[in-house]
Amino acid sequence: MPKTIYDIANAAGVSIATVSRVFNSSNSVKETTREKILKIADEMGYHPQAYAQGLASKKKNSIMLLVPVMSNYFFTEILRGTQDILTDENIELTILNINQEKGVFRQVEQVIKRQWADGYLLVSLHLSQQELQKLKRYKVPISLLDDHSTHFDSVSFNNEQGGYTATKYLLNKGHKQIVLLSGRKESIPNKERLKGYLKALGEYKIPFDENLHITGDSMDRDGFTEKNGYEAMSKILKLEKPVDAIFCTSDIKAVGALKAMDDFGKKIPLISYDNLSISEYIGLSTIFQPMYKMGCQATRHLLNRIDNPEMIICDHIHNPELIIRKSSEF
Repeated sequence: MPKTIYDIANAAGVSIATVSRVFNSSNSVKETTREKILKIADEMGYHPQAYAQGLASKKKNSIMLLVPVMSNYFFTEILRGTQDILTDENIELTILNINQEKGVFRQVEQVIKRQWADGYLLVSLHLSQQELQKLKRYKVPISLLDDHSTHFDSVSFNNEQGGYTATKYLLNKGHKQIVLLSGRKESIPNKERLKGYLKALGEYKIPFDENLHITGDSMDRDGFTEKNGYEAMSKILKLEKPVDAIFCTSDIKAVGALKAMDDFGKKIPLISYDNLSISEYIGLSTIFQPMYKMGCQATRHLLNRIDNPEMIICDHIHNPELIIRKSSEF
């Protein structure tokens, strides 16, 4: 049977209140007593739950991470950053998947109404400004990641500039027929990267050809998968008019696209997006998106907001960095 705070107090010959003060880092306990209690707790295999530690201060010592889907490399990197910050702070994390087919705002609002946590980290949910304004009435700490708002602290990435940077690089190399290999065309990141792509084409007086905006048929995870990338590249390689280069809107899609090129015995210059760890090992030119760092920053903003509700809203937008490797250099 798991040991409790009562067992530790009995073994140490002290009150439950004294044990509680030790686990809550109070300075009112003698050092010899503190050491004795911690030694007994360790021998018993007892470790206080963060939630229990927060009871005395009426804090839950918990935050909730709300995401559209977790089976995605982008969210894995975000989560790694979040967990590293929370581990240092001894705060528990609850992850909740939001079903995009069932009304994102309604689900988010229901969760926040229940106030299960001290704060909420909303990742890539892309609520409207009107919806975010409605959430303010609940007066709970909220931090946005991969999103931007004047209502809450946010950490985002300049997706339009990323699309522009990648496309302009290919144009500067003399390529004109440049395919945009995308995920679901309606997704917010895809729309923003498309804007950058169009801006670069416009600067070179190249008209947009809708036939060169291509995605695969599999729309799991909004099409940001290896399978979708493979399907899209298969379509590209079957076009009547050969293309010069490809801007692919995610590294994981590029993995599938490169496999399709290999299967068809073709090579087309390609720049991707994200700079996942695998990118370096397969020589993938890509736009660097600091996902781990963004996870850390958004989590730190949220913790600061919990401790300082009246602080000025922080809006951090990361700018793109193009990393050139062999996939774009032939």
